[in-house]
Amino acid sequence: MYYKKLIGEKCYLSPMNVDDYEKYVEWVNDMEVAAGMLFASQIVTKEREKELVESLSKDYNFAIVDIKGDELIGNIGFPKIDYINRVAEVGLFIGNKEFWGKGYGQEALNLALDFGFSILNMHNIYLRVYSYNKPAISCYKKVGFKEAGRIREAKRIAGERYDEIIMDILEDEYESVYIKKIVSEKNF
Repeated sequence: MYYKKLIGEKCYLSPMNVDDYEKYVEWVNDMEVAAGMLFASQIVTKEREKELVESLSKDYNFAIVDIKGDELIGNIGFPKIDYINRVAEVGLFIGNKEFWGKGYGQEALNLALDFGFSILNMHNIYLRVYSYNKPAISCYKKVGFKEAGRIREAKRIAGERYDEIIMDILEDEYESVYIKKIVSEKNF
């Protein structure tokens, strides 16, 4: 069961459903999906993933759901939040490969940023990505993220070294795509 917390044209963000842990296990153990993520080297069991999903579902983490078929396609959330300095890390993945390259990640990221800036009142939202993940980097740039720094040659995979790139976006660089419209229409 999913709930339309933040709604886009292609997808919506819903509180995570703990019962989806088996789908996440399937995705994160698929090397094609996991290779772009920071935890690709980990072995993920059903038990471990269930604990993780239960934990994530208690914080600001969302299921990404296809709006046409109400199908879970990935997740997005804020694994680290510094409320004092108003800085948060965002993490995103589309586990269902049928939805890759179709704008779902971009839309989900826009919705999450809107929540982060408009509701959580963050000033800076950042993410980390490996330099070989060109599709993700392109997506992040389209949303407005800028490169903030690099940890050079931080990842060794398939005999090659790659940088870990830190990208961020500031609140004044982002325009609300959803929440501002709701507030102005309702005249709160």
